[in-house]
Amino acid sequence: MTNDMTAVGSLLPVLVFVVPTVTGLLVLAAGRSSRLLREPLAFTGLAVTAVIAMLSAQETLAGRVLTGWGSLLRMDGLSSLMVLIGSCMAALILFYSLRCLPQQMSEEQRTPAKFSLYYGLVALFVGMLNLTCAANNMVMLYISVEATTLATALLVVFYWRRESLEAGYKYLILVAVGLTCALFGCVLLYAAGLALLPGREALMLSSLGRIADKLPTNVVLLAAAFFIAGFGTKAGLMPFHAWLPDAHAEAPAPISALLSGVVIKVGAYALARTITVLAPYYHPIVAFVAILASAGMLLGILLAWAQDDLKRLLAYSSVSQMGYIVEGLGLGTHLGLYGGLFHVMNHALFKALLFMCVGAIIYSTGGVRSISKLGGLGRKMPITAACFIIGALAIGGVPLLNGFMSKLTLFLAAAEQRLLWAAIIGMITSILTRFPQTTGSLS
Repeated sequence: MTNDMTAVGSLLPVLVFVVPTVTGLLVLAAGRSSRLLREPLAFTGLAVTAVIAMLSAQETLAGRVLTGWGSLLRMDGLSSLMVLIGSCMAALILFYSLRCLPQQMSEEQRTPAKFSLYYGLVALFVGMLNLTCAANNMVMLYISVEATTLATALLVVFYWRRESLEAGYKYLILVAVGLTCALFGCVLLYAAGLALLPGREALMLSSLGRIADKLPTNVVLLAAAFFIAGFGTKAGLMPFHAWLPDAHAEAPAPISALLSGVVIKVGAYALARTITVLAPYYHPIVAFVAILASAGMLLGILLAWAQDDLKRLLAYSSVSQMGYIVEGLGLGTHLGLYGGLFHVMNHALFKALLFMCVGAIIYSTGGVRSISKLGGLGRKMPITAACFIIGALAIGGVPLLNGFMSKLTLFLAAAEQRLLWAAIIGMITSILTRFPQTTGSLS
């Protein structure tokens, strides 16, 4: 993907994760003593990070690969896209939290220490997300993905209720165990790569593409299985999704938007850096990912149909949508990668919009989330209803909206690889997606 690009040393790959990380640490350390060192500092830090992400994207669009700390950090077009989406989305969600969060907290929870924890963890998550996207070392990639899990687990349990503690515990345990599988995959590729590359180079993701077709088939297939199980757990890919519905449902509404819009994309990004390099040379990987993703997208939306809780409905919808993304990435073709990454961006936009609409509904109804109790709400909240319907139609792939274009690209990519059955399942799922999210609460 970056063969024709020029590698240049730059501070941008360092700044893009150092700025939000330092911001988060400052907010955690000093935010309880002054409000200026809490919300304003956190928002300013993320706004600056978004600007740095834009500058990085501008550099990569000009045909440059940005490197830092030797070869440990490396930002190409894929890295810049993910950093830009994550940084901008987090800044938007932080701004949304200013009004939404206090209303959803009890009186005794509205303390400077609690707000400091919230804004500091959001900034720390962005720092670890950006480090994940800039990491060129497989071990660094694994560690930074684990760090994003720790930051978001504390946000999931933010209300400190029994349900949220259970959801956070499940999230932390399942993702930690899953990512251990990913670490095994890294070890296998490193051990196999040592015969072809010097020790340090064998750990570099940028070197993996040069030797992918020369690695032993049995080692590659086993490593791919570990990566799919490990990073697939982080991405909420079925059947590794058990943490996702509970975490989305019990987290604060802005964090639900962050989880669905950004957090699960961390796993998808890690898969893109590993599986997509191997898939073009080992067709069983393509077939396995297609089967797993197709089953996930169909079963995810069927489970969404069974939900009465609005947030759980959207959570199972995310399980389904991750099937589209992982299928495109797993094809390993240019069209599949384009469609998968296009859907990453689109899903971040319309799913964050949907969860923010749910936050507005919870804010206005005093915490009601049951679809059966929210009939006729569209007449009382017409703007929220319009935004929700637009998001629901987009995620359902209605023509003229962004979800249609990315899904169409994915269907064409699957058909190009003679996986017509996968394209048909995707189309059926897309039709089913339109109904549970456009009825009930906003009708």
